[in-house]
Amino acid sequence: MALIVQKYGGSSVADAEGILRVAKRVVDTRRAGHDVVVAVSAMGDTTDELLDLAAHVAPVPAPRELDMLLSSGERISMALLAMAINSLGFEARSFTGSQAGMITDAHHGSARIVDVTPVRLREALDEGAVVIVAGFQGFNRDTRDITTLGRGGSDTTAVALAAALNAEVCEIYSDVDGIYTADPRVVPRARKMDRISSEEMLELAANGAKVLYIRAVEFARRHGVLIHARSSFSSNEGTLVINELLSEKLRAEGDPMEEPIVAGVATDLSHAKITIVGVPDVPGKAADIFTIVAKAGANVDMIVQNVSAAATGRADISFTLPMADATLAINALIASQAEVGFESLQHDDGIGKLSVVGAGMRTNAGVSAKLFEALSDAGINIEMISTSEIRISVVMRGDKLPEAARVVHTAYGLDSEIDAAVHGGTGR
Repeated sequence: MALIVQKYGGSSVADAEGILRVAKRVVDTRRAGHDVVVAVSAMGDTTDELLDLAAHVAPVPAPRELDMLLSSGERISMALLAMAINSLGFEARSFTGSQAGMITDAHHGSARIVDVTPVRLREALDEGAVVIVAGFQGFNRDTRDITTLGRGGSDTTAVALAAALNAEVCEIYSDVDGIYTADPRVVPRARKMDRISSEEMLELAANGAKVLYIRAVEFARRHGVLIHARSSFSSNEGTLVINELLSEKLRAEGDPMEEPIVAGVATDLSHAKITIVGVPDVPGKAADIFTIVAKAGANVDMIVQNVSAAATGRADISFTLPMADATLAINALIASQAEVGFESLQHDDGIGKLSVVGAGMRTNAGVSAKLFEALSDAGINIEMISTSEIRISVVMRGDKLPEAARVVHTAYGLDSEIDAAVHGGTGR
């Protein structure tokens, strides 16, 4: 008998039918002799609907009250799922994030987990109950307020519970059968992977892949949690996210865990580009600019500076950042224009980012050439380039991104023979 943590996304518990389907899966796991802890997201689009409602009553909702509002979505899911499991003849108990001992810092809207004290969960498990926990939420001891964990918070909740309870595996259920070589809604011939390294998954998640969120993958890698990404709509085997500790174990058992040259292609339409025109090409100006951007709370992704013009001694600096941060950065830079001495700003929210990820890039030549050749053959222009040890990212026009993903996916030989199935249509 093992302890298994399962997480179900909003598409899995979108309606009564979905909740009953999840309840049956949980009961089947319990019948197999395992202890089960379940983390649930809000039903369907509940969180988005609550955000819209808040915007109608208050242009800028108080962060504390917004967390109180948004955390209600998961409480609805957890109670309904517990009722459904009870109706199937198995005891289930639901717990809010605070009741589950999910302790966070005081940052409303994007709190970080600082401790997990699952005393009540362990008691319930010892008494034979299935434990249901509201994902996405926690509690700050100093302020005694409810907090929410931000985007992908239910994934993070599940992984944190798995670490705290020493679970055998953390199963993340969504409406796709696992982790694919690309978003199957963009690249229909994307191929499901049997396993992927946590290092590769971190890069994919950081660059637009939405089936798992980066904070959850990072937490799992740090604490040695095995993630199994699966679909709640089928019984198909999913994808294992292998952390470094497990990789060493597999190698010791004779499994070579050969690293693919390219594991997957990620796409992201959530970024904007800011170009600062006519920056004096003298030491310290880039530091001034990005200090201003950092103080505004904007998170910079890619940066490109062109060669300065000899006649003017000025250069242009372009950088990308999340669309939500663009206004903050622009306002801060305009306020400091006289101090920095640049000529003007340009804002472009029509970009898309494509990233190619693979641990095998370290030891194989020609990966970049193949990417650029595929895009060139398709007539797609590249505006920016960024690389890491196992990733190449390029920025292009956003309307070209789907085509770019498909041609690059084909160029690396990643296409499957059949179209991928997305059961709920959201990827979550």
